Amino acid sequence: MTTIQHAPATPTRCGPTVSRADTPPNRRRGGDIRVLLSPASVGSTAGFMGTLTLQPGEVVTEHWHPYSEEFLYCQAGDVLVTLDGEPRRLVAESAVHIPIGVRHRIENDSATTAEFVFLCGPLAPRPELGHVDTELPPGVR
Repeated sequence: MTTIQHAPATPTRCGPTVSRADTPPNRRRGGDIRVLLSPASVGSTAGFMGTLTLQPGEVVTEHWHPYSEEFLYCQAGDVLVTLDGEPRRLVAESAVHIPIGVRHRIENDSATTAEFVFLCGPLAPRPELGHVDTELPPGVR
């Protein structure tokens, strides 16, 4: 029997611990989006992670990612997620994978607050290339 030996773990410079409370919300696409772990905050090189809070009636406007896939986990709540025009329910303790290039929109059409964790990766070559909006931001009509 052959035993595979792995190189010992080499300590690397770890980034700081990031608190949601200390991260300002981004409301440009709707809801309360907070990017916690990113190249800017911790020097990540493969993606970014954050939280999303949607109050009843709030929406994250439709957009898509040309370089990143997104993993969206619903911690609490019950929302309508539309993927390339196909509506589906996302309820507490469920998740959805959003492949690169898939248009997506999240609407809290329920009476309770919805809370999410999201992860996107790989990174776009530059931050401004990471999202393509296909719907006007909330309040701009």
